[in-house]
Amino acid sequence: MTPSQKAILSIDEGTSGTRAAIVTADGLVQCLEYHPLRVTSPRHGVVEQDANEILTMTLRVCRQTIARAKSLNMQIEALALSTQRSTAVLWDSETGKALVPAMVWQDARYAEHLGTLAGEWDSKLLAQTGRPTGIRSPYLWAARHLADSPQVIAAHRAGRLRFGTVDSWLLWHLSDEQRCLSTPTNVTSAGAYQLAEHSYFMEWLDTLGFPSLLLPTLIDDAAPLGTTRPSQLGIAVPILACLGDQFAGAIGLGCIAPGQALCMHGTGSFVDLLVGETIPALQPGCESTLVMTARRQEGVAHYAVETFVPTTGSALNWICENLGWFDNAEQISTLASQADSSAGVSFIPALTGLRVPHLDPKARASLTGVSIATRREHIARAILEGIAHSVTGCIHANEQATGISVEALVVGGGMSNSDVLMQAQADLSGVPVLRMVETARASLRGTAFLAGSSGLLWDSLADACDTLKVARCFTPALDRAARQEARARWQQRVAHELSVAASPLLIQESQSR
Repeated sequence: MTPSQKAILSIDEGTSGTRAAIVTADGLVQCLEYHPLRVTSPRHGVVEQDANEILTMTLRVCRQTIARAKSLNMQIEALALSTQRSTAVLWDSETGKALVPAMVWQDARYAEHLGTLAGEWDSKLLAQTGRPTGIRSPYLWAARHLADSPQVIAAHRAGRLRFGTVDSWLLWHLSDEQRCLSTPTNVTSAGAYQLAEHSYFMEWLDTLGFPSLLLPTLIDDAAPLGTTRPSQLGIAVPILACLGDQFAGAIGLGCIAPGQALCMHGTGSFVDLLVGETIPALQPGCESTLVMTARRQEGVAHYAVETFVPTTGSALNWICENLGWFDNAEQISTLASQADSSAGVSFIPALTGLRVPHLDPKARASLTGVSIATRREHIARAILEGIAHSVTGCIHANEQATGISVEALVVGGGMSNSDVLMQAQADLSGVPVLRMVETARASLRGTAFLAGSSGLLWDSLADACDTLKVARCFTPALDRAARQEARARWQQRVAHELSVAASPLLIQESQSR
């Protein structure tokens, strides 16, 4: 028998699906298992998931991966976890079951109420947490359930209620210790994390009516987080890292130094610019750009600024599954490659509202410019160009907020495998786009890098990232004039959508729901 190969079991629990894989010292991601997850939207602005299903499917893919690893004589030394951020769960510690549907990070049901607090709180929140009141709050969501949901009220009175984001939910179930924990790359997105103090902003939580006793304990992204429960996974190994999926992807793409920029394409497309160990002071008026913790290790925090498009990958899924226009996302890319242009068709992927250039949860997605001469290839290309335009807006927003110019964009996530989308991204942004080898597996690789970079598999994070290779570089093919013309047309379409969203008729319709 060949000697066993040391490896890390890595989990990437996203919004659209959950994955597990084995990461070895050469940086390869192996034994990958995947299962899709359902997302529901009973009305505009409300986005939910079943946390019990998230747990069930995460355990399923982990067990399948572990079985494959054992058959290959791989020795699992640790577990690393990355999760969707700011999706909130309330559960009963006695039954281990979620009590209500989880509120997904795309949710905007409390946007109006939070808007009424903005005047008093935005400046305080920006100074402490790096973000304004925004359009969703896991803590306000939980407070409303504590007031209105009988099963939540009963569990709270009995001392059995637990609260947290998906990292907290999974760590509680996966670890033998069953501690309710959260890490900075996850909790920052929830909107009550004091960046400089590594603590909760209690004054804001009191305003939202959230009880402090329900707060998960804060711990670094790279730290001993417990030991896996043999009853759940069949193995007992240390859990050494837990990251928000975006920043797990950043590490997995080799973006660990100030000045590097990346875009992770998943359910949404998140654009981050790393800024180092100092909390950045953003320029006034940059409402769409947020300050994030990119990772925290050995008590040292590294920061980034982030802007995102909430529905890109999920927009492709919606177009394929709900409308039936295409078989799958791959077919959209294939058809788009058969058209030289979109022939005047534009797609704005604002299924849950717009964030760039202005934050407006009432804005809707739109497909415009269609004529009798429009073909499927034109619509397919317009869909991908709409995503590329939206990401370009995010890049520019981060540049404007920080004064730092983006010299290249490193990309990850499933959609980054589309050559058409990546070339459109380079053309419209005017910066080279770098696609890494195994780019779609960046989150799995990155959280494993962090877990294993203190001597377990690698001597440092830099050593781990040295295993990465660039698969392809997409260079801009549009000249400056053509790029500016294309961007101006897009901005006109977005301005029109914002004006429609502000119309009294649409506002009245939204309020009636």
